[in-house]
Amino acid sequence: MLTVAAAGMLACSSHQTQYVITGKNVPENVTKVFLVSRLIEDDIDSAAVVNGTFQLKGKADKDAFLGVVMDNFDWNFPLINDGVPMVVDFADTTLSGSDLNNKITECDKRNGKAYHRINQMVKEYVALPKEEQKAQEDAFIANYEEAVNDYVETKLAIIEENKDNLVPVVFIENVAEAAGYAKLNELLNSGAPYTKHPFVADLKASMEQMMEEETKSEGAKSAFVGQKFTDLEEADSEGNLHKLSEYVGQGNWVLVDFWASWCGPCKSEMPNVVDAYKKYHSKGFEIVGLSFDSEKQPWVEAIVEWQMPWIHLSDLKGWKTVASQVYRVNAIPDNLLIDPEGTIVARGLRGEALQKKLAEIFE
Repeated sequence: MLTVAAAGMLACSSHQTQYVITGKNVPENVTKVFLVSRLIEDDIDSAAVVNGTFQLKGKADKDAFLGVVMDNFDWNFPLINDGVPMVVDFADTTLSGSDLNNKITECDKRNGKAYHRINQMVKEYVALPKEEQKAQEDAFIANYEEAVNDYVETKLAIIEENKDNLVPVVFIENVAEAAGYAKLNELLNSGAPYTKHPFVADLKASMEQMMEEETKSEGAKSAFVGQKFTDLEEADSEGNLHKLSEYVGQGNWVLVDFWASWCGPCKSEMPNVVDAYKKYHSKGFEIVGLSFDSEKQPWVEAIVEWQMPWIHLSDLKGWKTVASQVYRVNAIPDNLLIDPEGTIVARGLRGEALQKKLAEIFE
């Protein structure tokens, strides 16, 4: 289950080492580059691009997880600050330097290739006319699932192959989205050298704090069961505003589903929700999806990819969405099952629990 990230900052080692990062073949539309600390998620240096080149030079914590980023360029360069001078070549999107950073670049390309295969597949499918989408639906789903599995396996393989060094520091953050929270927890507690790195230790502390907060919140969340639903207003994918009361309390059983396109556990659960919709929609079962996305395109694409043919609303405010505030949602996937009169009768129904509850109602 994905939760709101906590900002538990741990100090890096006080020992600092010099970084020298030279850039070449920089595109004309890139005028400035930034060096970002991934631990504090803030710039620690910047440089102007002159005649297609730049240089970043200074000191940072030894072995700090940094990144060279820039506007108007769709590739960022992760690195570990080990004191060896580095060269960023925009012509072939490589960062070269020490053996460690060379390996990070190699792995980043493997990971990126698997990820971009998914994105390209989705873009091509969404661009098809509706009739062609329908005709190719089964083939697309099969190919999409294969691509996602390949991406997950690639990311986990990179970590597995480099348990004796710091390469996993760069790739572990998004494991929960790709492979689930249980796998992330396993990797964070493996005892491998990378788990001692401040970035990974901070990630672990944040996860533990999130789990603790989630446990505390369960009591407050369950208090909604037995109460009438609270109305709210969000927009559909066309930008038209709708109130929840247009669909809830109107004579149907309604599942208000809290989800997001970036949420791995949501994606894992969605086939179960789709199956429930197909079984019971004709009997008076409706779903209203309230997304925790902050960008429109991934939200709309996920609706198509995940085959969710019900009502979808979002204010595109991420965790600050009105749905989170009204219903105290700090972890997704989550949902509310509401009876035809508008009373919340259950919350957090997933897997077999959702199917069992709906069978009780409709069968």
